[in-house]
Amino acid sequence: MTDSPADAAIRIDKWLWHARFFKTRSLATKLVTEGKVRVNGTKISKPARNVSPGDTLTFAQGKVIRLIRITAIGARRGPAPEAQGLYEDLDPPTPGDTKDAAPSSPQFEGKGRPTKRDRRTLDLNRRTHLE
Repeated sequence: MTDSPADAAIRIDKWLWHARFFKTRSLATKLVTEGKVRVNGTKISKPARNVSPGDTLTFAQGKVIRLIRITAIGARRGPAPEAQGLYEDLDPPTPGDTKDAAPSSPQFEGKGRPTKRDRRTLDLNRRTHLE
């Protein structure tokens, strides 16, 4: 069997894990089996589906919808810079998107974790506000 780049293919769950979109391969498999991944616009539900360079993937990663074009098949799950070379992000996140992802508490201005005393004060203020 020849391993030319033109006919190279890999399982989608394995590629998502190689490209470091998911921490474990089983998380990638779960997302695919739930039908939450699209390959070239077609919804798939089998993790054994092969993908190759040129395919476009659409899937949710946290609260962000990712649109990815596969540029290479990885031989291993390497470091992040190597993994980023496996794909092209067609819809890169804007700086404003990351700001909206982290909710902020107006009562507690990011001074770290509240102490027990601060927690009681916050709860008391919340209860009096609701009544």
